[in-house]
Amino acid sequence: MTRQGEAAEEEVSRALAARVQQERKRRNWTIQDLADRSGVSRAMISKIERLDSSPTAVTLSRLSGAFGLSMSELLLSGESSDRRLNRHKEQQVWQDPATGYTRRAVSPPAGMPLQLIEVYLPAKTKVEFPALSYSALHQQIWLLEGELTFQEGPERHELNPGDCLQLAGGQDCAFENPLRSPCRYVVALIVGKGV
Repeated sequence: MTRQGEAAEEEVSRALAARVQQERKRRNWTIQDLADRSGVSRAMISKIERLDSSPTAVTLSRLSGAFGLSMSELLLSGESSDRRLNRHKEQQVWQDPATGYTRRAVSPPAGMPLQLIEVYLPAKTKVEFPALSYSALHQQIWLLEGELTFQEGPERHELNPGDCLQLAGGQDCAFENPLRSPCRYVVALIVGKGV
């Protein structure tokens, strides 16, 4: 990884740690309160807030669900902006340290509540998200490259390039790449409860 890439990753980690702490304190929750609501251990929450550990995608989804936010909302700094152009080099990139799952926030900040997220899922990788993490009102997956198996509760969907799936929401989900090469897809979602 380049120094620029490392600096960008550190910036995302700092912003995420601050955002978790900000959201927790805004609700007057202790670390134990957040642990009880999210199912994430107190020790892990403390490590995330102190920048001693980077959360996995599953941990991040549990924390965002406990706050009633989407992962996109939690990863954003919380500051609003009227910037309508989000150049590729300015787009926030976050990578799951456990799986290599990588998400790029494509949408400009002024685009809220619509968010476009580009995801790279490494070969032979599965990422599971609890139902708690789906606070978005409307979410679709559009597969660009590779193959994707999407498990939504008991229902299983096999997606090929060009396929687009509307999520039902409210169920545990898993994204799985069955191939020996990465897959790439876009998640389009509308975030926020009042939309």
